[in-house]
Amino acid sequence: MRLLKSVVHNHVNVLTSRIFMRSASGTAVMSFGDGSQGALGMPTSLTGVGGDAYEPTRVPGLPSDVTSVSAGHYHSLAITNNGAVWAWGRNNEVQLGRGALESRATWNDPKRVEGLDQVNVCAAFASGVVSSAIGDDGSLWVWGKSKRGQLGLGKDITAAIVPSRVEALAGEKIVKVSFGWGHALAQTEDGKLFGWGYSADGRIGNLGKALESSPLDSNIDISSESDQEISSSTIEKAQKLVSEGMEKEKDMPIIWEPSLVEGVEVVHIACGFDHSLVLGRNGVLLSCGSNVYGQLGREKQDMGMFPVDINFHPVSISSGLGHSLAICEVRSSNVTGGARGIVSWGWNRSSQLGRMGPDNVPLVVEGLEGENVVSVSGGRAHSMALTSMGEVWTWGFGKNGRLGLGSSSDEAEPMLLDCLEGCEVLQAVSGFDHNLLLVAD
Repeated sequence: MRLLKSVVHNHVNVLTSRIFMRSASGTAVMSFGDGSQGALGMPTSLTGVGGDAYEPTRVPGLPSDVTSVSAGHYHSLAITNNGAVWAWGRNNEVQLGRGALESRATWNDPKRVEGLDQVNVCAAFASGVVSSAIGDDGSLWVWGKSKRGQLGLGKDITAAIVPSRVEALAGEKIVKVSFGWGHALAQTEDGKLFGWGYSADGRIGNLGKALESSPLDSNIDISSESDQEISSSTIEKAQKLVSEGMEKEKDMPIIWEPSLVEGVEVVHIACGFDHSLVLGRNGVLLSCGSNVYGQLGREKQDMGMFPVDINFHPVSISSGLGHSLAICEVRSSNVTGGARGIVSWGWNRSSQLGRMGPDNVPLVVEGLEGENVVSVSGGRAHSMALTSMGEVWTWGFGKNGRLGLGSSSDEAEPMLLDCLEGCEVLQAVSGFDHNLLLVAD
């Protein structure tokens, strides 16, 4: 138990130390992918209004001391060395922390989040409609709008125009938050797990009066599209089904404030669109929520939090919209003593799993054999990995340049972003359709 905790903490510390060692000499943020919501942070002179970036491109207008980046579904966050948060991208739900009066034309302009002057922010996380920041004292602050209780501020509170402290977690030292479409998980320094928001399908464990299936997102099967790519009509169809489902559902199962999920001590968490992954201190990887794409990775179909059927030792976890990713200790003929590779399972419509074989079974992404992976991130239908050599690999759905390879082509196996040769990449994260890189400047 102590060994696993040490392994995970060392994994995180390696990334953190790399970033902070470089912050003295400066860092820069790069982005690529879909620019329609302003999440790339690019001026219109570079990409045009709502333009896409097909290769990693530097985001102008940010301070030179950014220490970490985070990607919401359609917006982006950056933290500076002095604990400030900068944001850009979609702002329909005031998730940028700058009010709702600004024109959409300004969404792509990185600006400092207002209302956090008294908070020394050390981490930030986001969903599609909510942003959050963790202070160095372990406090959690949120802003945005969510009808599903994702703010965690109390019953029927659906909007926070300025950053507001989550009082239900006062006294806890929060170290990480992960957001799905309508649910959220948080872990504390001492391994507690808290959940809140939309609780259908048991996506936040056994919280709530009773586990029940959702008539909304869990039943949206967009994999039936005849075209090989996810077209805009497909997404519109999914959104229409969600809207219709919300009209029919009169009493959404919502946990309005963070509640303790008992019976588990955690070292890592990850939320997909409507499922969750939880890595316990005992080394057991648990999953819960919707399993319509096999993203739970287990034969046991019961609602609630149960072990994933995985034959590897997971170190950290991540999730895309409907697929799951884990960095695991794997054997490698090219690395003495083995290496850390990626195991994937779940939705694979656009080859976002990066490998052959059954979608619902956790299997190794063989195209990364010999690489030592330090982080992995999942988007709507693509995946991205960062190795210990500072190399970035992407695979899956390529539309709008979200693979950073200079085209819109899908890639069934991991492809190296050789355009980054000479760059020291410190962090790589994915939103639904865009990506952010933190590089040494």
